[in-house]
Amino acid sequence: MKYTSIWEFNVRPEYVPEFIRQYGHRGAWAQLFSRATGYLGTQLLRDRQAGNRFVTLDHWASEALYREFRQRFQDEYAALDRQCGDLTLSERQLGEYSEATDGPEV
Repeated sequence: MKYTSIWEFNVRPEYVPEFIRQYGHRGAWAQLFSRATGYLGTQLLRDRQAGNRFVTLDHWASEALYREFRQRFQDEYAALDRQCGDLTLSERQLGEYSEATDGPEV
């Protein structure tokens, strides 16, 4: 079942262009994710009212493949997180979602 991790970021205004480069669908995060099996892509959404507020949607073929990625690439993930840390004022995970289906819940 498809899995999506959603994060919210409040970006330092002076770093908005760099944040977009790092977190966009071709950025450093997407490049890291694409090294793993099951990564389906990233969407970067910008708040229309607050131009320094963003949401990322990272799509995976399954939660198990996402968890496998996090374990296998934990050092690279942590290093990139540190590298990008100065770009934001705050970040938080909004949730983890699976694709809704018409069938019974799994």
